[in-house]
Amino acid sequence: MDDTPIRAVSPPCLLGESPMWHPQEQVLYWCDIPGRRVHRLDPVRGTTAAWDFPCEPASLAPLLGGGLLLAMRDGLWRFDPASGQRERLAEPPYDPAKERFNDGKSDALGRFWVGTIYEPREPALAALYCWSHGELQRMADGVTVSNGLGWSPDGRTMYWTDTTSHTIHALDVDAHDGSLSRRRVFATFARKQAGQPLEGYGGRPDGAAVDVEGCYWVAMFEGQRVLRLSPSGEVLREIRLPVRCPTMPCFGGADLKTLYITTAREKRPAEELAAQPLAGCVLALEVDVPGLPAQFALG
Repeated sequence: MDDTPIRAVSPPCLLGESPMWHPQEQVLYWCDIPGRRVHRLDPVRGTTAAWDFPCEPASLAPLLGGGLLLAMRDGLWRFDPASGQRERLAEPPYDPAKERFNDGKSDALGRFWVGTIYEPREPALAALYCWSHGELQRMADGVTVSNGLGWSPDGRTMYWTDTTSHTIHALDVDAHDGSLSRRRVFATFARKQAGQPLEGYGGRPDGAAVDVEGCYWVAMFEGQRVLRLSPSGEVLREIRLPVRCPTMPCFGGADLKTLYITTAREKRPAEELAAQPLAGCVLALEVDVPGLPAQFALG
């Protein structure tokens, strides 16, 4: 069992998601989706800030030239943390009563990729979109809860998860136009069986991050663990956590060797929350291999 020291670096929120270490500001941003709030932590100065919104922010990326790109239920937005102002970049390409944006990240060419969650869960109507040069294009579909975006260090492979089906896909990416091909299963995990206790369930793949060796770190929601998978999908490391529901890791710190992990407490049983007071907090631990930096979106 991995005995790496783990610490909490924030108070709890409802559903922490999409942590992002800002390459220029050297601070951590993350979303509380149902709390309709974006948080920021400066771990060196020990300062925090937060912004409230009229609907759910699900993911974010640094914008080239300043500010953040926010993926929210009501579309894509340019947001200026200094002024608190936001400007809509794109309308939502779905019915916001049933669907919302979820996990999103920029690739090395400044394209912002963002998937959706189809809240009725059936059928599998969620999709993956790409925002580039002022256009939002549907790139892939056939999932229910889009998650786990990440790229290999050379940018030729994209990882994309459907949390509901417990499956992580790998896809080839065209370096020029961003088109996707050769979708295949990268890793799959056993589903929870009826009546199975959570202690015997390994969890389902949620958000993820990639390190400089091309290994894929994935939060296993309800599995109380984070896994490091090799580029071939082999489990290389398991980190057990003090909370049942991790949602997404990211690499931060000046050397990108601090692994930050957002977690959730929304709708969890009272007895679980009593036993796991760190649920909903951002957790942090030190790792040996640095991660890939967050990429800037072109806006």
